[in-house]
Amino acid sequence: MNAPLSGVEAQTIYYDDMSVGQSESFSHVVTDADIAAFAAVSGDHNPIHVDKDYGASSQFGSCIAHGLYTASLFSAILGMRLPGPGAIYISQTLSFMAPVKPGDELTVSVTVEEKIDRGRRVRLACDARVGETVVLQGEAQVKAAKKPAA
Repeated sequence: MNAPLSGVEAQTIYYDDMSVGQSESFSHVVTDADIAAFAAVSGDHNPIHVDKDYGASSQFGSCIAHGLYTASLFSAILGMRLPGPGAIYISQTLSFMAPVKPGDELTVSVTVEEKIDRGRRVRLACDARVGETVVLQGEAQVKAAKKPAA
């Protein structure tokens, strides 16, 4: 699987340094290799994802990426950019809106919606788009890292 954030430097945004409206995003072209690797890791070998003939005869006209593969890119951005290393996932909601196909360029974004001082929790809006089409949206709650004492 090609790493969606390969070559992008990790950053930690500490809870005290975050603000409502702050966001991060990245783009990634989904490949057949990404889908095959996710199938191998997850054990989900549904033919809609991995069998080209089956995909071609489906309502989508081709194979589609696993919905949870697309959702896993939220984990990449939350764990590596906002809040970044040290963040702990607490919860995630997901609404799948449209299929993602090999060759599609996904743009994945997270935006701080609320800071909750108790427990350094942050609520973030999450969305994934192919062009102008929202393919996945949801909300994540994470515990952000505490700024080290100076």
